[in-house]
Amino acid sequence: MFPEYDIIVVGAGHAGCEAAAAAAKMGSKVLLATMNMNTIAQMSCNPAMGGVAKGQIVREVDALGGMSGIITDQTMIQFRMLNKSKGPAMWSPRAQSDRMRFAEAWRLSLEQTENVDFWQEMVTGIEVEDGRAVGVRTSLGITIRGKAVVLTNGTFLNGIIHIGEKQMGGGRSAEKAAKGITEQLKELGFEAGRMKTGTPPRVDGRSLDYSKMEEQFGDENPSKFSYTDTQPLSKQRSCYITYTNPEVHEILKTGFEKSPMFQGRIQGLGPRYCPSIEDKINRFADRNRHQIFVEPEGWNTVEVYVNGFSSSLPEHVQYEALRKIEGFENAKMFRPGYAIEYDFFPPTQLNLTLETKLVQNLYFAGQINGTTGYEEAACQGLMAAINAHNKINEKEPFILKRSEAYIGVLIDDLVNKGTDEPYRMFTSRAEHRILLRQDNADIRLTKMGYELGLADESRMNAVEKKITETAEIIAYLNNKPIEPGDINRLLEELGSAPIAEKQRAGQLIKRPNVEIEDIARAVPAVAEYLSKFKPDSVEQAGIQVKYETYIEKEYAMAAKMGELENYNIKGKINYRDIPALSKEAKEKLLKVEPETIGQASRISGVSPADISVLMVYLGK
Repeated sequence: MFPEYDIIVVGAGHAGCEAAAAAAKMGSKVLLATMNMNTIAQMSCNPAMGGVAKGQIVREVDALGGMSGIITDQTMIQFRMLNKSKGPAMWSPRAQSDRMRFAEAWRLSLEQTENVDFWQEMVTGIEVEDGRAVGVRTSLGITIRGKAVVLTNGTFLNGIIHIGEKQMGGGRSAEKAAKGITEQLKELGFEAGRMKTGTPPRVDGRSLDYSKMEEQFGDENPSKFSYTDTQPLSKQRSCYITYTNPEVHEILKTGFEKSPMFQGRIQGLGPRYCPSIEDKINRFADRNRHQIFVEPEGWNTVEVYVNGFSSSLPEHVQYEALRKIEGFENAKMFRPGYAIEYDFFPPTQLNLTLETKLVQNLYFAGQINGTTGYEEAACQGLMAAINAHNKINEKEPFILKRSEAYIGVLIDDLVNKGTDEPYRMFTSRAEHRILLRQDNADIRLTKMGYELGLADESRMNAVEKKITETAEIIAYLNNKPIEPGDINRLLEELGSAPIAEKQRAGQLIKRPNVEIEDIARAVPAVAEYLSKFKPDSVEQAGIQVKYETYIEKEYAMAAKMGELENYNIKGKINYRDIPALSKEAKEKLLKVEPETIGQASRISGVSPADISVLMVYLGK
């Protein structure tokens, strides 16, 4: 009935979709197995992509040749560049998406991708022979053979939905949980844990009074995620902001005695940075209000996502509390919020390729690794697929360094430090974030994607043109003299000191308050010159000129830290035989089995003193 596939991807969420698309593009014959083909690429929680640090990940996925950026551009209803008041290392793109169109676009894209087949059924186990994954088993008792398996099960592994005192099995509202895989993996020796996440109620937008809320517009000149020729938005839908109040909080407190979180019925840990509304009013009892983002779910639907009101309290408590929020007095609820508890596998059981250490050719990606978020899942699916394809074709593994991509930071954190709570990416997790900006993801990664067979030639040509144009503009700015009479009036307007004699444009741009656009506005010759280039190249040149010193220092620091990555740890070492290592270091090193001194240095519990001892032991 089935041929033997190169790669079988289990689960069709954001990780599974990227995995299937990437492996197929690289030439593997792929089977995408999902319990429901109507929920491929479902946005289970908020209808948005990107955000702080997450937007950088989407740009990186796109630069490598992934699809999330393209699908987002095709289906977004609003775009905002966050943190524009800060430096470019903090700028983060975010898009409000049309939930239904997003899922539809992903499915249609996969259906049009050569080498992707589909099978709708629950996968209940992995076929393992001689310590190697060789296929999957389904609930109908079918065995499907494959050279590698990528598990992207999301919140479905033994998922339980909680609403007040009510519990029901499920991986998502109205969808059943997945059974069998956790139990088998435990038998094979894997360690498993439980995590929790949640979602807010959805309401009828026709029943809301938006005049009582603060309107949140998209950017005046919206950008986009993909470096390809996707079109930016010409019109946008607004979001809105309102707030809870003491009356809302008091109503919510009446449901605490039935809260599954407070009564101990939920064992899994939830994300600290995205707490439920009941957790917020419990932990921050001194606050008399919390912000609520009112987000439309699409261009035409009336369904609205109540961001900031995630809850697992009884549905009647949620409803009563909602209607006390300003603008929600007549709100009609489509469905209540709920918490969901599910199995995950601590990611210290993985190699940096996302292949498991216990079973060869078996890869984990997404929430099965303890992460949360569409973007974090998507990049793991992409990386797992790349490495699965390379492994079965006897090619080198593809591992991104922490200084090369947020994706590298994420995977390095997961494998070396593990996680006890749903892991979310933040800019603060990246020590080299001034190098890992959203504006230069194509410059950093497209050549790699092209060499992998993911990014096509048109992408490569575009990034080469951008690099050439950027260099030309930088050379021009560093040589273009600006007369005091041309610029001093603008400098005074910007609160910057006037100049007494002519200066190079590049020197002026290094000033804190002066941007490349300001110079162009004041000096027509500069504006005329820059008009010949693409806006992306102009922006890139302005950033590189302004932050040149900082960028050079960061590259030097990354190179210095990278030296540790060149010290390979060859062979299996019994760290218990190194007496000078601390007890904790021995345990952690044995568990993670680092491949380099650099990786060892980032393992939680391994101190600089332990690294010195290890280097002496290895003769380094």
